[in-house]
Amino acid sequence: MTTEQSPQRADGWTAAVRQRLGLGRLLPLGGAVEGAWIAETAAASVLRGASVPGAVLGTLRIGPATAAVDTAARAEPAGAAGADPAVPPAPPSALPPGPLRIEAEFRAAGDRPLPDAAAALRAALVTAAAARLGLEVAEVDLRVTALLDDGAPDQVTAPPSGSPSVPVAKAEGPAAVAAAAVPGVVSLTRVLGSAVHTAEDHIRIEVATAADHRALDVARSVRTAVSAATADRLPVAVLVTDVVEAPGEARSG
Repeated sequence: MTTEQSPQRADGWTAAVRQRLGLGRLLPLGGAVEGAWIAETAAASVLRGASVPGAVLGTLRIGPATAAVDTAARAEPAGAAGADPAVPPAPPSALPPGPLRIEAEFRAAGDRPLPDAAAALRAALVTAAAARLGLEVAEVDLRVTALLDDGAPDQVTAPPSGSPSVPVAKAEGPAAVAAAAVPGVVSLTRVLGSAVHTAEDHIRIEVATAADHRALDVARSVRTAVSAATADRLPVAVLVTDVVEAPGEARSG
């Protein structure tokens, strides 16, 4: 009996690892006091909607800015004395709060100066990151990989595969029900475990948010709602694992 179940358990474990790795990096939303993070894949799916004439976006990655890496190397370890007890700890392997860096490749139209196309794309990405997500982007590193032929699409387009689907969870319990009722929350999700993870010193909620709501604003509202719905008043962390477009909705910058 144990032997028969082992392959199934292994398959389930493998699928769970793939789902977690599929999120990419867990990026901080807003500043250190926000207690909110977003999956890199979810953020990238939104940034690909930044429309710029004369550029087609390719590979896109988001990570800590150079200055943030230098600062983290000199910082005290997590949990050091003086940490604010009202701020929840980060999810496992999440990046600490701090400025971010976007690295992207793009193809450019040959009838426009490359510096102009790069400047426009850089501005569009920074604006979308702040206005639609709440990411603090300090650096954008762009690399031109090819020139577009005449008549090729002249706008940023997403690749065929979008952000990976994440498992949806039912709203069970006061914290989950409160989070699910927040405007802009499409569903609860369960990638790092259950949708509501309760520890001795904090609560972590996983959600998918609507693309027409700023992710950071939704996360703030979720923190407020969950805190009010739970008796212990523990600090609340929010992880946005997906940003969902409405059916037929087209992204715009």
